[in-house]
Amino acid sequence: MLLAIGVLIGLALGLTGAGGSVFAVPLLMLAGLSISSAIGISLGAVATSALYGSLRITLSKKSVRKILWLPGAILAGTGAVTAPLGKWLGLQMPEILLLLGFSALASVIALRMWLSASRHPEATKVVRVGDFKDTPQPDSLCKLSTNGQFQLRPRCLSGLIIGGALVGLLSGLFGVGGGFLIVPLLLLLSPISMAQAVSTSLLIIAAISSSGFISHLTLSPGNDWQLLGLAAGGGVLGMIIGQAISHKITGARLQKIFAISLLVVSSITLLRYFL
Repeated sequence: MLLAIGVLIGLALGLTGAGGSVFAVPLLMLAGLSISSAIGISLGAVATSALYGSLRITLSKKSVRKILWLPGAILAGTGAVTAPLGKWLGLQMPEILLLLGFSALASVIALRMWLSASRHPEATKVVRVGDFKDTPQPDSLCKLSTNGQFQLRPRCLSGLIIGGALVGLLSGLFGVGGGFLIVPLLLLLSPISMAQAVSTSLLIIAAISSSGFISHLTLSPGNDWQLLGLAAGGGVLGMIIGQAISHKITGARLQKIFAISLLVVSSITLLRYFL
């Protein structure tokens, strides 16, 4: 069961440009885990899957040029600092409040995925396990210099720091990867392609989720390593499967299916808690 859920987590993370890893927590709760345990295992599974995807990108000669190393490092570093704070806050909150907060977040992410697929269907073909083909570059607040290096102007730097802190906090609190914020933030701050934003986001997700998972191990006693191993192994397998089939099934329709599925799964999880 946990292996199958891990595969679904890896597929969702790999086959969406942003927002896929939020599937992890409700799926793990449906398997019988408490929300605290689900968040911890989710962080571990997402971190492992994202790390595999990051290594694949880094070792690929075609993809490595797509990664924005400097802004990615700032987002990842800031998020890695605040992720343990998010995990600590989650342990102080009543379980019902944490579940309601997660359901609200999942609804916002699902809505954003649906709207993005409707308004920019071409962008949905750029996914984390794809071949990172170029997409049209959007207008932005900051500009790249003539030599192609990211310029750390005050407005850009403050945006990266604030955005990274928020992503880390939400990641530790709810066990999500944060791609739903990372990708639009990168697109907003710099004139880059969707391929660059998506490939860079995977590195950031790996760093932030790893920090959140380490804080989970530190703050939460009695961790089940067998469950984590199954979920993490399934996540990597899901990424590999996604890589093999991404060129055939990605697109606006798939992203809308993910959005609807996320709403259904999170709603069922919430209903089961009360019933």
